[in-house]
Amino acid sequence: MEQRLREALSRRQKRYIIEAKLVPSAVLVPIYYKEGEYHILFTKRTGWVKKHKGQISFPGGAQQEGDKTLIDTALRECAEEIGLAPGEVKPLGELDDTLTETSNYVISPFVALIPYPYQFRVDGGEVEEIIEVPVSALLDEKCLRQVTAIIGGQAVASYFYNYQERLIWGATARILHQFLDIFTRVMGD
Repeated sequence: MEQRLREALSRRQKRYIIEAKLVPSAVLVPIYYKEGEYHILFTKRTGWVKKHKGQISFPGGAQQEGDKTLIDTALRECAEEIGLAPGEVKPLGELDDTLTETSNYVISPFVALIPYPYQFRVDGGEVEEIIEVPVSALLDEKCLRQVTAIIGGQAVASYFYNYQERLIWGATARILHQFLDIFTRVMGD
């Protein structure tokens, strides 16, 4: 699976969003194999962070001056938020840049394999908890609700994933939807 997913991500044309007013940021889409199936790791943000309070997201954040690349940003943020050492991460490729609707971030998502089991360390400042979700649960049709709205004359899809009373929505859901589409094609090959 690792090689097929790496190849699928490298063959596709990434969609970049470059706009001076937006804040560059990056997230890791961390996947791992546990108990016979693949899982994705999410974080729940604390109620006292400045933006996106209490939301479920991928680990990551805004690019800082010391970050040479956006993958460096994603790895630094993972180390800070959940204690995942950058040397333990196997990057597989990138997904399309995604905008946040309310906070002016442009997010570059990086898909990566991470080890399991792993001794994560939740920072408590930005992240309240780690949430492990089996990919099979996210692919269950009862988990996904899609809403399409017309914005500026164009149809825009919004996705809502509900897993054990936890709602994944917004930019995280758009990134997740793209990943799951690629994952199912790779696993179906």
